[in-house]
Amino acid sequence: MLPAACCQVVTAVYGFVLTTYCATVATMAQKDPSQYPYRFFHPIQVRYIETDQQGHVFFGHYLTYFDVALTEYLKAIDYSYNKFLEAGADFFYVESLCQYRDRAFFDETLHVHARVGKIGNSSFTFEFSIFESVSQRFIANGHIVAVAVDPSTSKPTPVHDGFRQAVALFEETEANSS
Repeated sequence: MLPAACCQVVTAVYGFVLTTYCATVATMAQKDPSQYPYRFFHPIQVRYIETDQQGHVFFGHYLTYFDVALTEYLKAIDYSYNKFLEAGADFFYVESLCQYRDRAFFDETLHVHARVGKIGNSSFTFEFSIFESVSQRFIANGHIVAVAVDPSTSKPTPVHDGFRQAVALFEETEANSS
């Protein structure tokens, strides 16, 4: 469990919003990450250059961590970015969100969990949760929404069935129920 002082520190550093999450963070930190709905994670070592004057990871780097985990997830499901291109599609990020739950520091190893949470007609949503590897502190969570596009026109195109099947196989779900 997170120490009681954690809520005060987080509140002082990040403001009112995280005060409402304090009980959730404490509860989630007690659980084994294998209980979360993620079958994949990628470890990332926090580099000194990624920290700010306050000594923790600068907020913008979390989206980079999401992007790295997304790329590695695609490789893990055997549907890399190149397979999108080979299937005659590309994709653009159209939305991103990161919710900061706790701070990460230089030289910590973070486990960035990733999955595809939803596949629509032309869009798909990657979901992420980040935990510190030793203490299992819940650091951040969020998502990135991508839209499949025709590379020559940049107009939306249906998500390729091969991608749907790769996600379904890896996540052990139905290909059309994402």
